[in-house]
Amino acid sequence: MTVSVSTPTSSAAIAIRGLGKRYRIGEQFRPSAVRDKLANPRELFRRSAPARSIWALRDVSLDIRHGSVVGLIGRNGAGKSTLLKILSRITEPTEGEARLYGRVASLLEVGTGFHMELTGRENVFLNGSILGMSREQIRRNYDAIVDFADIGELIDTPVKRYSSGMFVRLAFAIAAHVDPEILLIDEVLSVGDAAFQNKCLGKVASMTGSGRTVVIVSHNMDTISRLCDTAVWLARGEIKDQGPTVSVVRRYLSEGTANATTWSPDDDTNPAFIYHSVSARRADGLDGDDAFPADLGFELVFDFTVREQIPPGRLSFRIDGEDGRAVLTTSDTDRGATSNAPWTLGRQRLRCVVPAHLLAPGRYYLTLSEPLRAGNRLHESVIRITISEQGSLVARDGRDGVVAPLLAWTQDGRP
Repeated sequence: MTVSVSTPTSSAAIAIRGLGKRYRIGEQFRPSAVRDKLANPRELFRRSAPARSIWALRDVSLDIRHGSVVGLIGRNGAGKSTLLKILSRITEPTEGEARLYGRVASLLEVGTGFHMELTGRENVFLNGSILGMSREQIRRNYDAIVDFADIGELIDTPVKRYSSGMFVRLAFAIAAHVDPEILLIDEVLSVGDAAFQNKCLGKVASMTGSGRTVVIVSHNMDTISRLCDTAVWLARGEIKDQGPTVSVVRRYLSEGTANATTWSPDDDTNPAFIYHSVSARRADGLDGDDAFPADLGFELVFDFTVREQIPPGRLSFRIDGEDGRAVLTTSDTDRGATSNAPWTLGRQRLRCVVPAHLLAPGRYYLTLSEPLRAGNRLHESVIRITISEQGSLVARDGRDGVVAPLLAWTQDGRP
């Protein structure tokens, strides 16, 4: 039950053997002192309920070679974040061991270690120290950090006065300028608005190209496909599949969504926003099988409740291909004249039509963003969309490309 960090001696940057983590759940306060029991006499005769436990990880063995970029994928509760917390030595494993060969830095929860009463400048030095940077390293990188965060003169303002977007920009900027040999990243690429997410993605891409070993947890299959050469699929705390990213992502997406064209989470844990349902339907309104004819197009219907006012641009979706690569991304700012108006509070229904002959025949997956008080939460591949070609155009099946508009062909006579 050990996690150790050593200087590099082998081709493996991370060696994991039989790693497991068990959590006790459902435990409540049980008085143990005599005075506690006397204060509540019934406790003297109550039999303690046996504690239940759950294995977040079980028998995980994995070698990650130096210089590789590995993506950890899987549904919520699969054990991805638990594995990174063990590798970061935030929590101890229940069984097994992990050895890391090289200096380690973790980007797990953006903003951990910030002091809300201190200014942005002061938090750069405080948080940088927590992440393992020396004071000289922080001074050397200070201008680059502030420039990356793009918060200008507000760097000398207490961070408690920052907007949620400013807060996460500064937090990521600090973490991104740590210089480790092994970098562990957990979902930090989903912070901020779309422009800053792309900026973060570019920064991480530059870090992965410099010989570092990188392990990334993300629900964004496009990010995993673009950055990672290897993917590891975790399910219920165990490794279900591993190998080249494209093949693992394809199997994960195919199995994860079955043939669902409707997603109904009704998760009430978000104080700002609730998705009730999202569905894909034929554009002509008729019922049919799970495949949408290419010559009709389809519509996506979003049923949700806005509980706190959210700015425009926070509600978006992405359509991915079978390899996890993004085909298109759109947001509520594409609505036209009403794009800059914030959403009103209450239950809403939004429709978005994907026109006929846009997507080539094949399978696609819908990933949604859910607005939070700070940033967004991604729900990846919640719906499978199958496009089929019919009639005389069936010959277009299997062609290369992800778009298939019907182009105009004309013959002007012989040259």
